Amino acid sequence: MTAVEEKPTRLTGGPGMLLVWFYGVMVVGAVSRSVYQIATDFQRAPLAYVLSAVAGVVYGFITYTLVRGGETARRAALVCCAAELVGVLVVGTWTVVEPSAFHDATVWSDYGMGYVFIPVLLPLSALYWLRKRRAVTP
Repeated sequence: MTAVEEKPTRLTGGPGMLLVWFYGVMVVGAVSRSVYQIATDFQRAPLAYVLSAVAGVVYGFITYTLVRGGETARRAALVCCAAELVGVLVVGTWTVVEPSAFHDATVWSDYGMGYVFIPVLLPLSALYWLRKRRAVTP
């Protein structure tokens, strides 16, 4: 134990709590949607349903890291939010350029249009918040 213990970076203060709330809602939406679709009609659009499940897992991990707090969790959340943004941009562009590639929508289809564009706005907001929290000393 060091003479001066550092307090973990709190990630749920202010706008961070709003991020936790939005990510929590997205976990429930993406996971419940994908579980239902995989259980009832997987053969119809396996890629779309698996991508929605992956999105739900990513949202869950980001929610966990935001609640956990600390510098390690902040860095893990940064990496996951960046990966989430890449996923939204790739899948969103793919569904716009080649709509026939997906027989059903994913959470990230059309940049999250089915979720009021929250899937593209959320990682941008989270990346901004997480980078800002690095500069703040507890």
